[in-house]
Amino acid sequence: MFFTRKINALLAVFDLQIVRKSVLYGWQTGEVATPQDLSLPDGAQEYLQVNNPRLQELRQRYSHFQAQASIPIVWTDEYVQSYGLQSFRGDNCYVWQTRDPNCAEINYCLTAYYVKAIDKLGLLEKNNEDGLFGVHTHTVDSKLVSRDFLDSILELHFLEEHLLLSQLPELNIVDIGAGYGRLAYRTATSFPNLSTYLCTDGVPESTFLSEYHINFRQLEEKVAVVPLDEIEQRLQKKQIDLAINIHSFSECSLEAIEWWLSLLAAAHVRYLFIVPNASDHGGEKLALNGGEDFSYLVEKYGYELRSKAPKYSDPLVQKFGVSPTYYYLYQLTDS
Repeated sequence: MFFTRKINALLAVFDLQIVRKSVLYGWQTGEVATPQDLSLPDGAQEYLQVNNPRLQELRQRYSHFQAQASIPIVWTDEYVQSYGLQSFRGDNCYVWQTRDPNCAEINYCLTAYYVKAIDKLGLLEKNNEDGLFGVHTHTVDSKLVSRDFLDSILELHFLEEHLLLSQLPELNIVDIGAGYGRLAYRTATSFPNLSTYLCTDGVPESTFLSEYHINFRQLEEKVAVVPLDEIEQRLQKKQIDLAINIHSFSECSLEAIEWWLSLLAAAHVRYLFIVPNASDHGGEKLALNGGEDFSYLVEKYGYELRSKAPKYSDPLVQKFGVSPTYYYLYQLTDS
């Protein structure tokens, strides 16, 4: 004990101390989460292959599409292809689930109970987590949850609170950087009044996975996956109420963000919901991963900040909940 006190006195200068590992929880020692078994539905293993003709076609089309949105910054070929297509819901480039500081079982438990407390629309009951495609899960209060599942409910709760989505007679949404279509799936399950949900992305693998995922969920009547080279024309065909960008603009170039914003403004999309990556600033400013603020670009195209709020309204949950950030809701000034 004397020896420990002496060492701790020396380590105090470096804000360190010796503690017995036996008194710590796994989340305090930085133990890596145990990989979960990959559960796939019939046909997924055969279809979700890098040599799939549809994926090859999309890669070819995107490579010839001359737009700033198709120039990768974070989402290079090497970055995207370092993850397996079959585990597209796993801890990968689409949704970090075991690498954030708040990713231990206790953080998921806290987040799940927070979601349960604020869930006025009963989205926890309307949606389920099936554990497919490599997603990292925990069982809380006898219900299987994941970051995909909990994040989606939190995002829809925020939008319902500010826009009353459930009361719009015909709800039309475009999701920029939709990934594998996780929020499209949850929105279609949660809101019977959804008319159209467009999933689009600057990465061909994302479009390929969205097409498969939406088809697997049998949502083709309401959810359409639109390749990048078709999105401008598609936006002109129907009035879109809301554009969504979640953890995507933070990973884009300023040129790509401006390209997307010009499309939205030209199509008179009334609302724009943006969720930046937390990074070092905790998501408290609308910034790229490197910290450069891009809010001026949003304002340049006529979008005015209507609401900014922490992902979790309770300060302690915002500190310890899964992947804390901030939500930004903009409105087009001429709408």
